[in-house]
Amino acid sequence: MKHILKTALFLITITMSLSIQSQTDFEQNGISVGVIVSDLEASKIFYTKIVGMIEVPGFSVTDDIGKRTGLTGGLPFDVTVLKLEDTPTASQWKLMSFKKEATHPKQKYIQDDTGMQYITIFPKDMAGAIARIKKNNIPTLGETPIQLPNGKTFVLIQDPDGTFIELIGDL
Repeated sequence: MKHILKTALFLITITMSLSIQSQTDFEQNGISVGVIVSDLEASKIFYTKIVGMIEVPGFSVTDDIGKRTGLTGGLPFDVTVLKLEDTPTASQWKLMSFKKEATHPKQKYIQDDTGMQYITIFPKDMAGAIARIKKNNIPTLGETPIQLPNGKTFVLIQDPDGTFIELIGDL
């Protein structure tokens, strides 16, 4: 009986291990998001000084690579890379600017346009995040900060180009 139980536990462990391994077809478990901004310096300040992201080494894309990959019609560009933490698996928030007037209207609500409208960040120091928002005169939207039914505090702000940023955490 003891032997059968050990064998069953072994088989269950192997099955669960294979199941976990087959749950992903991806090399990395994070998503890197490219964001075209109208003012790179203003956006970099917003995301580092107010949201609390950190800048990590970025990279450049040549005119040839931009054209061959289909990303641009042959324009070179630099990518500023920001993360919530400097670890290899942390998601990347990649900022780029092409130094032209923005053609995308700033939204008042998330339903005002299609495509990516907001990101959600979970700060460990929500009081610190709110203090940075107030110190930098960043308007909060709706009636935020508000307490959610789960007890977390929710704050909604927008970056300089209008992307909504949800901050959710414990006060």
